[in-house]
This record gives sequence, structure tokens and C-alpha cells, in this order.
Amino acid sequence: MTIAGSLPSRRSSAPVGTITRGTTGVNRLRRSDRWLVNDGLVATRLREAPDPLVVDLGYGAAPWTTFELAARLRTVRPDLRVVGLEIDPARVVPGRDGVRFARGGFELAGLRPVLVRAFNVLRQYPEAAVPDAWARIQSNLAPEGLLVDGTCDELGRRCAWVLLDRHRPLSLTLAWDPFTVERPSDIAERLPKVLIHRNVAGEPVHALLAAADRAWERSAALAPYGPRIRWRRTAELLRANGFPVRDYSRRMRDCVLSVPWEIVAPNG
Repeated sequence: MTIAGSLPSRRSSAPVGTITRGTTGVNRLRRSDRWLVNDGLVATRLREAPDPLVVDLGYGAAPWTTFELAARLRTVRPDLRVVGLEIDPARVVPGRDGVRFARGGFELAGLRPVLVRAFNVLRQYPEAAVPDAWARIQSNLAPEGLLVDGTCDELGRRCAWVLLDRHRPLSLTLAWDPFTVERPSDIAERLPKVLIHRNVAGEPVHALLAAADRAWERSAALAPYGPRIRWRRTAELLRANGFPVRDYSRRMRDCVLSVPWEIVAPNG
């Protein structure tokens, strides 16, 4: 459930946060997992970490996606350790396959991970709670730690996430199934909580999505070659029009739109 209001005091020893709906599903977070494995910054931080600890925060009513995260990230760092944290004690399950589970919230149960994944967690909080939640998690990261705050639909076909380090947001990434999304702005319904209410005229994220739709329409002649080819041309047009969309050297099976945070940072 969603509970509005401010986060508890930093002096509290109890898990910080509120119990959310906990919906989950097998392979739901595959797009973000693929991105984590292939992102240069994330992979470098994992490889170079003295303690390769990863936290999956708020994994939900079942831990399938935590096990999947561990398996995929171990292709980057085989000795990586993964801990799934849930604020609801009824959801804490026995560990296996080198993955353990514990009760915890934004305070990360006293852990100091190099990477935290928090998917479909802050979406269920009020927008005003996001800065404090981010700050709480960031303060508990390892010195070179990263946070991924993301949202996706129930089947994982439409995803969006913000990547942060200990000090600030770094980027926004949108990823979607090329064959089930008609236009880039359809991802707007899955923007992270910090941006979902900012998709209105005058806000940078709205300008980005509108420009992506225009470039998508201009690339319509490539539609017979498939949506991935069409998207590559769309991204080229966006870059030509001043949007620094990341150019991935590796061919991606997903359509991926990634920009520096300052391109979409909310006004005010």
C-alpha cells in the first residue's frame, strides 16, 4: 500500500520506509539487469570494488528478481554477494545460491553496498519523499557506490530508472520492448517518481519525450526494417538536434534512451 508522509528520523534504529504492494514477477527486471551488466560505469565499479556487495532493496512478495540479478551480475564479478532487503518481515525468506535476505529499508540494514537496486519502491511514495529517500540510501553506499531507482510495468516491457552516485543523480535511462511500444513517449507512464509528475509542457523531461516522438515519426521510412533499426535512426536524429543521447557501441535488443541527468532534471 501507499503511505504518504515524511520518512522517519535518521536516529531511528528500525527499518526506514513503509510496506509497499510487493508485486513482482519472474524476469520482470530483465531490461534493467541487461543494462547494468553492459553499462561501463556500473561494471567498472563492480569489478573494482574491494567488497562486491549488492543490495536489492524492496524485492517484493517473492525474491525471483533478486536471484536473477545475482546470476546476471556475476557475469561481471563472479564473487559478487547479493542481499535482498524487505521492510515487511513476512517477505524475508531463507537464502540460497549465494543470495541472502534480511529485513531492512532505506537505511540498508547497516550494509555498505557498491550497488543498490530499488525498483518499483519509490513509485509508491509521494514525490516529496524522494529526496530524503535518495539521501538516506546514498549516505549508506560504499565510497564508489551507485543507486538505481527505477520503475517498470508488470511484465517488464517498459522500464525507466535514474542512476545516482553518493552525491547526485547521474543519468536517466528508458528501456522498452521494441515490439510492444508504439512511440517513445509511451514510456512516460513508467517514469520514476521524481519525474512522473513532471511530464508537462515546460519541463525538460517532457521536451525530451516530445523530441523523441518527433524523431521517431521522421524515421518512419525505416519501419519495414524493424523497430530497432528505426530507433537507432531516431537516436541519431535526437543527437543531431542537441540531445546527448548515449550511443551504445554494442547492439541492444531493447530500445534504450539514456541521457545525462541535467537534461531532464526537474525545474524548480
